[in-house]
Amino acid sequence: MAIIAERPVVPAEPAAAKPTLRDAGLAALAPASWGTVYVVTATLLPPDRPLLAAALRALPAGLLLLALTRRLPHGSWWWKTTVLGMLNFGAFLPLIFFAAYRLPGGVAATLGALQPLLVALLALPMLRVRTPAPILLAAIAGAGGVALLTLSSEARLDPLGLAAMLAAVGLMAVSLILTKKWGRPEHPLAMTGWQLTLGGIVLAPATLLFEGLPSSLTTANLIGYGYIGIVTTALAYPLWFRGIDRLAPASVSLLTLTNPLVATAAGFLVLGQTLTGWQLTGFAVALTALTLSQTLARPGRAGARRAP
Repeated sequence: MAIIAERPVVPAEPAAAKPTLRDAGLAALAPASWGTVYVVTATLLPPDRPLLAAALRALPAGLLLLALTRRLPHGSWWWKTTVLGMLNFGAFLPLIFFAAYRLPGGVAATLGALQPLLVALLALPMLRVRTPAPILLAAIAGAGGVALLTLSSEARLDPLGLAAMLAAVGLMAVSLILTKKWGRPEHPLAMTGWQLTLGGIVLAPATLLFEGLPSSLTTANLIGYGYIGIVTTALAYPLWFRGIDRLAPASVSLLTLTNPLVATAAGFLVLGQTLTGWQLTGFAVALTALTLSQTLARPGRAGARRAP
């Protein structure tokens, strides 16, 4: 593998550097694709194998992106990539799959919708960026809409699943802030490849040690693993990191509301789930909060501001 000469870090663009709705739309494709993972896990993947699902999602996609970009980290980006790779993939992916196996999709989606609020809280001390009140209100409304959309009175609250999901939400919020703080030294494809590969290198031996390999995989299993590896990872994460680079922290985090919206639509279309009036109301509230948050964050409006 050829290694290019060291290049200076390309800093993350500040929130006020004229982000566009196109930037938000491209970034939203990532969490929208993640919204299909729950259905794929439930219908195509073998049961009770979160580490295997995480490893097969991360390592092949990472190696593919490394082969395409032919670039490696340099200097301080070795340790920074290790930190981000563990936050985004090495620790996050097994936690999210563990939660998917143990929690109803509605509970997981509601906890995930709290991430924009956590990002807003972390942005002030870590980035000195104050999130405007309208964006905070949109985050609160979005979380409430997702709760209406996805929670039911029959929701099973598995303690281990809840802990795993809360930990995953926290890790993703911290990784978003650190990615924004550190900027990027290369194209998002290269950065994604580095993180996926390092995360996958950690996940592969853990999978062999704690889960082992299944005796066989069906065609459906292979299709499921291929889908989550290529569509929801190799294609989605470069768009996500590009969005982090161009958009304000709370604004890009609010795009994760597309995850439960797509997950609900997929459950309705693929799994034959029905929607109540309350769920339709929650869908409308979450979609409105998402749309308003991106409109308010445009330059000249209530974008995130640097704290004095």
